[in-house]
Amino acid sequence: MVETPDGHGRLELTKFHAPSGRGGDRQAPPNTPGIRHLTFAVDDIDAVVARLRAHGTELVGEVERSDSYRLCYVRGPEGIIVELAEQIG
Repeated sequence: MVETPDGHGRLELTKFHAPSGRGGDRQAPPNTPGIRHLTFAVDDIDAVVARLRAHGTELVGEVERSDSYRLCYVRGPEGIIVELAEQIG
């Protein structure tokens, strides 16, 4: 269970060990049915990306910029795409 810093939200991450399931496509795009994509708001995207890279995580694409956010994607455990979003402005 992961709790948000403000204490008002929680996210449970579950991995089933039995019975074994059929393998999915770990490289499936984010619009594939099922849980394929989670987004986390971060205060400093560069620092988070540096910490993740130190643990062997690779970016999916590059850090992008919109009018209000800097965004990037990494592929997390089980192939789930994790989006990081830093609000700017």
